[in-house]
Amino acid sequence: MKKTVTSILFLVFCASIVLAQKAQVQTVVDAETAFNKAVAKKGIKDGFLSVIDDEAVVFRPNAVSAKDFYLHIEKQPGNLSWEPKFGRISANGDLAFTAGPYVYQNGLNDTDKVFGHYVSVWRRDVNNNLKLLIDLGIQHPESEVNEILDLKDPEGKVLPPSNDLFAGKKLILANDDVFNHSLTISTLASYKEFLSPEAHYYFPGFEPLIGTDRIMKFINNEAITITAKTSSAGRSGSNDLAYSYGTATITKGAQTSEYNYVRIWELDAVSHKWNILLEVFSAVEK
Repeated sequence: MKKTVTSILFLVFCASIVLAQKAQVQTVVDAETAFNKAVAKKGIKDGFLSVIDDEAVVFRPNAVSAKDFYLHIEKQPGNLSWEPKFGRISANGDLAFTAGPYVYQNGLNDTDKVFGHYVSVWRRDVNNNLKLLIDLGIQHPESEVNEILDLKDPEGKVLPPSNDLFAGKKLILANDDVFNHSLTISTLASYKEFLSPEAHYYFPGFEPLIGTDRIMKFINNEAITITAKTSSAGRSGSNDLAYSYGTATITKGAQTSEYNYVRIWELDAVSHKWNILLEVFSAVEK
């Protein structure tokens, strides 16, 4: 009996230690690396099916079930590889993302290569495994500079699981709606208010823009105006990392096109305000 009680107390003690430990961003980098290897070994279709969450979405051209999409397509030819350069994980380790350059090649010649940047959002499932929740990317010309590695461990506090599973989602949905509404009033003023100083901005045809000044200059020079609508969102249990996605109509100069967007939000530790850490727009192919 004493041994049983001791064992139970030991397990509780270990669980409390695990709960108190912050997650490390290397965890999601390792998941992304394993995913890359799975695609190289099994092919694009089976590689994705091996890691996607049951509720994962891909944009083909709008948001659809990733599992349904990959189950019902033929095996995709070509080689796809990528490298995480930008990433974060929540303090609880239940939500994470990485982003970085990818190369797709459907042939033997270098002229067959397609370059771009991807964004992957990962969520921890009931079996404590990180699963791919959202996947989106853009194409742009081959980069001539090496992207600086930006992988940081979380600074927030580890929190116990919330009793209200929908509270975090409601908060981020509301925050996303506020930002989308403000875009209709002033694009530049909205980004100035909501962008994190470390923000990354991915727009089709252009290499990633990093930092508030570069992003604001790009939006101004390209005469960009945006009308957007939120589709869904989610937040980490530790209340320090979140995501949202939706659709957008963007006018760039004299051209208006339809896009999907994904935003990564982070909570400012001082102001307790949600800021956009990453935003990616992907053109809707008609």
